[in-house]
Amino acid sequence: MSTLQQDFIRFVVQANVLGFGQFITKAGRASPYFFNSGLFNDGILLGKLADFYARTLISSGTAFDMLYGPAYKGIPLVSAVAIALANHGHNTPFAFNRKEAKEHGEGGTLVGAPLDGRVIIVDDVISAGTSVNESVQIIRSAGAEPAGVLIALDRMERAGKDDALSELSAVQEVQRVHGIPVMPVATVQDLVEFLSDQKMSENFSRHLDAIHAYRARYGSH
Repeated sequence: MSTLQQDFIRFVVQANVLGFGQFITKAGRASPYFFNSGLFNDGILLGKLADFYARTLISSGTAFDMLYGPAYKGIPLVSAVAIALANHGHNTPFAFNRKEAKEHGEGGTLVGAPLDGRVIIVDDVISAGTSVNESVQIIRSAGAEPAGVLIALDRMERAGKDDALSELSAVQEVQRVHGIPVMPVATVQDLVEFLSDQKMSENFSRHLDAIHAYRARYGSH
């Protein structure tokens, strides 16, 4: 686990964005932890999050020309990440979509810079890959090329329903289907390492058993 990943896990735990307990995921699973990106709801928190995204993208070495954020959570994320990248010396155009087409003014479903060149998709997590699939279609329909997906946390969970689990995670499925890298700021493995370190995790290590059991059932390899 890099210093960046360690700092990120500490940040989301202290901000209570990463919560522990009993949560039902989008896939209907009872998860012992939950990443709630909606709690990045003030300027300081969103700014710190965006800086982690920007540093992750820069350090990945992935070539890109612009950013794209899928509605709705991707809209504030892509805007903030563009500002963070500019603060790191990378002034990057960005765009996002609307769920409903606008019939007046500029019209259409896209807002921001025209989709062009190599486009990084910015989102919070990948659950079933549906948002990424839609984003890839929008980007390619505009004549641009998806270059990667930037997310906050990779849960490293096998895709599919409980009675028909894939061997691949949702992130791995996206990489296989679209042939593009997925760049998480951190993974659930980083979370486990963080919780395993008593000096870093304080009293959070008690959640480890539940996370290990959950990963044994749903984790990808």
